[in-house]
Amino acid sequence: MTDQPTLAVALVSGGLDSMVSAGLAREAGHRLLALSIDYNQRHRLELAAARRIAAALGAERHIVLPLDLSAFGGSALTDDIDVPKTGVEEGIPVTYVPARNTIFLSLALGWAEAAGARDIYIGVNALDYSGYPDCRPEFIQGFEKLAELATKAGVEGEPFRVRAPLQNMTKADIAREAARLGLDAGMSWSCYDPAPGGVHCGLCDSCRLRAKGFAEAGLADPTVYATQP
Repeated sequence: MTDQPTLAVALVSGGLDSMVSAGLAREAGHRLLALSIDYNQRHRLELAAARRIAAALGAERHIVLPLDLSAFGGSALTDDIDVPKTGVEEGIPVTYVPARNTIFLSLALGWAEAAGARDIYIGVNALDYSGYPDCRPEFIQGFEKLAELATKAGVEGEPFRVRAPLQNMTKADIAREAARLGLDAGMSWSCYDPAPGGVHCGLCDSCRLRAKGFAEAGLADPTVYATQP
């Protein structure tokens, strides 16, 4: 008798990284539950991308959960703070959303336990990234331990695995992986501050990293930019 495919919860923001992470979950043989968070982010166009990606990956269910983090503020993505457009910032940039991945993983953990899933996929990486503290391997390892301590499943000997398959990839690696998986990178959305007409601004940190990845991978960039990075 063959093993039945297991469920996995994949955090799908709509970005390139989360698309590839979820694609790797599918390739690993998981049945997908896709979770996106509508946190009233400045770049809410990514939620439409998340819907496209979840459908393309054959997710059995896709939840777009409303959680208005603009009530807290403290980030250029959720507050009246300009998104920097002059290049990659030193240190932790103002686009960091306080504790965002901790919040998102906690929600994914709750759904995973309720659904009987034990694998959670998140598309963080710690090479070509913006310097966010909640993208580091130490954070992922710490959250996995927390999940073991905080859940009924964990204390009863069914630990959760937080999968971060892009952890040590560059943006070029991620772009190549999207191509290898047969995923249309043009479905994804990266820009933090969409330009008029619903196109990528080309100047924010995320746009620059995206364009750099495709260029270094030697792949055509399907992204429409208002200003070429």
